[in-house]
Amino acid sequence: MDSRKIVYRETGIIALGQIICLALMLGIYALLGYLTAKVLWGALIGTVLAVANFFFMAVGASLAADKAELHQDVKGGTALIKSSYFIRLLVIFLILFACVKGGICDALASVLPLVFIRPIITIAEFFRKSGEAKS
Repeated sequence: MDSRKIVYRETGIIALGQIICLALMLGIYALLGYLTAKVLWGALIGTVLAVANFFFMAVGASLAADKAELHQDVKGGTALIKSSYFIRLLVIFLILFACVKGGICDALASVLPLVFIRPIITIAEFFRKSGEAKS
């Protein structure tokens, strides 16, 4: 399978999982009586950042693997992964910091979607068919 198709498919799985987790999170906020516009904005911004982070991580990993395999440049692939991680983390921090300091969103509601990624990946692997290739 083409690496772009794998990246798109895995990102779609993450996006679907994020939507489900987002609905559960907002439901809990509503049941507790804390559902406000700031929570909604935080959840939306956090979800978009989490899915975009995963997408760019997958693209970066694919490019690094291609660089290491095709060009026999393992150090270049490693450097690409490390710089991609640092840049993605910095961008996420700056966006969330600006949104929280600006009073646009709730801090917890904007960070929780970033935490949902690991359980979504774990559950997706659990439901993966045994013959299906891991990406």
